[in-house]
Amino acid sequence: MQDSFPHERLDCYRLAREVALWVREAKFPPRSGDLHDQAVRAATSAALNIAEAASREGAASKQHFRIARGSAGEACAALDFCGVPGAEEQQAKLRRVGAMLRRLGQ
Repeated sequence: MQDSFPHERLDCYRLAREVALWVREAKFPPRSGDLHDQAVRAATSAALNIAEAASREGAASKQHFRIARGSAGEACAALDFCGVPGAEEQQAKLRRVGAMLRRLGQ
């Protein structure tokens, strides 16, 4: 990509963004608004922290990749409780994101 930000070239960012957009649009069961909000915040946080990490260097970059991994794990856990069709596929994507972030945060 010409004139792009570093995060736009990362597969883990693109995958995290895809999941965050899916979670935002997912129809959670009635009376699950708090869980939906938490899942959206966690999934969005993962993508945003990846973007910030990619624009930093050294220890700050690694720390944001670690934060992103924690947020991806939180989003994955929130999907354990939602009962929404397609959640397992999104969790598999989040696990892939987590694996990529584990390497980037070292």
